[in-house]
This record gives sequence, structure tokens and C-alpha cells, in this order.
Amino acid sequence: MTTERDIIKIRVHDGIVGLLYLGSIALAEQFNIGWIWIAVGVAILQIISPITKFCPVYTILNKFMPDTKPVQNGK
Repeated sequence: MTTERDIIKIRVHDGIVGLLYLGSIALAEQFNIGWIWIAVGVAILQIISPITKFCPVYTILNKFMPDTKPVQNGK
């Protein structure tokens, strides 16, 4: 059963990933195109996470929100 806290965890994850994408693009636009590699790295992690069952953001959120159901915890 999905609780309200589980939904909040998923929304926080999506927000963090979105900020990483937008931040990377903004930094690449303003300073150096090399910042775009952050967005590439995040995209690669998102693409392989269903296979590996590993997501660094969910790993951190699982530790900060132990009362919720673990998501993408490698199991």
C-alpha cells in the first residue's frame, strides 16, 4: 500500500533530478558546455536504474525517510 509519505518521497526525487537537469543546462549555458555532463550522467543513471535497481537519490531519501517503503534500494 502506498502512503502519502511514499508519494512525497517520489515527488522529492523527481524534484531533485529535475533541478540537476536544469542546473546543469543553466551552468552549461552561462559558463562552460562541460557542465552538460552532469545532465548526461543523471540521464544514464535514470536509464539503467530499472536494471540495476540503484538510484543515488533514492538511496539518500531512503535513509532520510526510514518510515517509508524503500524505493530502488538494490533489491
